[in-house]
Amino acid sequence: MSTPTAVLPEGDWIRGITIRQPWATCILAGKNPKNRPRPWPWRGWVLIHAGQKLERPALRDPLVATAIRGRELHLGAVIGVARLTDCHLDQGSEQCTSPWAERGAHHLVLADVQELALPVTATGALPAWKPTPDLVAQVLQQLPDFRP
Repeated sequence: MSTPTAVLPEGDWIRGITIRQPWATCILAGKNPKNRPRPWPWRGWVLIHAGQKLERPALRDPLVATAIRGRELHLGAVIGVARLTDCHLDQGSEQCTSPWAERGAHHLVLADVQELALPVTATGALPAWKPTPDLVAQVLQQLPDFRP
C-alpha cells in the first residue's frame, strides 16, 4: 500500500531564509521571534537554512547555551521549516514578552516549526530566496505529514 503524496500549492508559496548559527538551531528549539533589522513583506512557509557562519560570541549567552545544549550546529544546510505569520517592529517589553525579542528590531513571528531529521545541504542567500523544486522535494521527503 502506498503512502499518499502531499499535493503542493501552485506558484510562489515557500521561501528560504538563511540564518547564522547558533540562531537557526535556537529557532528549532523554540526561539521566537527572529530579529531582523528591516521589515519583511513575505508571509508563508520558509525553509530554515543554517548559513555558513557561526557567531561564536552568541554561544556564551545563557539563553542560547540552554537552547542548543546537545544539538549539532549544522552549517550550509536546510535544518527545518516554519510558517512566517507576522513581522512587526518591536512593541516594547509589555507587548513583546519573549526573552528572544531584541529591542528596536523587526520581529519575524514563526509558527509550526518543524525540524528535519537530516540536514539538506543547500546554498542560501540573503535576505530571502526562492528554493529550487528539487530542494523543496528533498525537504518534504522528510516531512510526510506536512500540509502547506
